[in-house]
Amino acid sequence: MGDTDLARVEKKALAEGRTILFLDESAFYLLPGVVRSWAPVAKTPLLRCKLTRDHYSVISAITPTGELYLAMQSEAYDSVAVIAFLQKLLDVIEGKLLIIWDGAPIHRSRAIKRFLAAGAAERIWLERLPSYAPDLNPDEGIWHYLKHVELANVCCHDLHHLEQELTAAVQRLSAKPAIITSCFASLDHYKKLT
Repeated sequence: MGDTDLARVEKKALAEGRTILFLDESAFYLLPGVVRSWAPVAKTPLLRCKLTRDHYSVISAITPTGELYLAMQSEAYDSVAVIAFLQKLLDVIEGKLLIIWDGAPIHRSRAIKRFLAAGAAERIWLERLPSYAPDLNPDEGIWHYLKHVELANVCCHDLHHLEQELTAAVQRLSAKPAIITSCFASLDHYKKLT
């Protein structure tokens, strides 16, 4: 599905009164998102943190109107966890949903197909983005903002500390719907829809 196809799908969803959500997963490690910062001359800032693969897996969905829905867990997301997140979306958002996501194997599993066949398909319409098209998923902007703005240069001591920092960052971001909607600005077809 290209940009034009995506615009057609979204126009149809809007005509049906569906809430449009872009969904994606990411991982947040103890290592910081390193960005340039200010420091006194000859006083180069040093970031000291443990080299580890410990991380939190995070899933989120955003709307063009600036809502953010997010969940995190210490283990990688699988189809069962994705279904739990989809159910959470059904519980908190009224009406029908259009969920646009990538073609990850956990999104194409038999468990997802069973979930839809068991009744979720009455409210959820799933649409897959083309193979590796991060430029078409505005949720990628959320990951960039959280990692390189909210958590820029933040070194976490352990997973508990990372959870605290990430939770606070998400709360700050949720209070800034303009940042969330700005993630859609690079998508040409949204200029035509609005």
